[in-house]
Amino acid sequence: MPSDEHPPAPASLRERRRAAAAREIVDAAEHHIGEHGPSALSLRAVARSLGMTVQALYHYFPNRDALVTALITKSYEDLADALQAAVDSAVDDPSTPRLVMVAEAYRRWGIAHPERFQLLYGTPLRYYAAPAEGPTTQAVRRMGAIFQRELFRGFGTAQLCAADIPALSSPLREHLERLPANAQGDLPPPAVALFMSAWGHLHGLVVLEVFGHTSFLGDHQAEIFRTSVRIMLKDIHGRIPGAAAD
Repeated sequence: MPSDEHPPAPASLRERRRAAAAREIVDAAEHHIGEHGPSALSLRAVARSLGMTVQALYHYFPNRDALVTALITKSYEDLADALQAAVDSAVDDPSTPRLVMVAEAYRRWGIAHPERFQLLYGTPLRYYAAPAEGPTTQAVRRMGAIFQRELFRGFGTAQLCAADIPALSSPLREHLERLPANAQGDLPPPAVALFMSAWGHLHGLVVLEVFGHTSFLGDHQAEIFRTSVRIMLKDIHGRIPGAAAD
């Protein structure tokens, strides 16, 4: 039976050129951030590096916030790609939980791209506000979904509902139950609390390292990170009924 759906029309030459120019601008902005840090982002400097005027750049990004949004979105997407690559390359090794592999990929990306990591998690850029439910939100949810899937892999809803955590207040429980399905809303409230605890734990360790606060550990930072994540994972899984030992 023939389908009523038609494939999307291919992008026109003009659209392809515009998309290529926008990618080139984002790449140049990334390079500028890598050299000078996120707070020093200058549209004039980015335009100059490409041999174009600021007015010409505005044809692709109408203001600084539009370019910042593109930069943040791309950084989250690149980070999510790195996490997914770690999952895809994982082997069935019971001695190394997949969540540990994902966490280590997160750490490696942050260390390899400290300025972009700072753009995502450092001091917010002055006067910038990400668009509500915009591309940055969708990109960070994709990344979060990878962590969520690997943290609770193999557990059913009934198990997550019965997780052993301190009692949640009624207002907090009601708030968590109203979250969108793609923003941890598909998890029962106890699992959301565990997810946020895990996220804060491993992310905090990476922040400390990327910003140089654990340099006293020298070459042992990777081992400390892996050990800490494994301890955290064992504690969280120990709170879920029927969990196997990690």
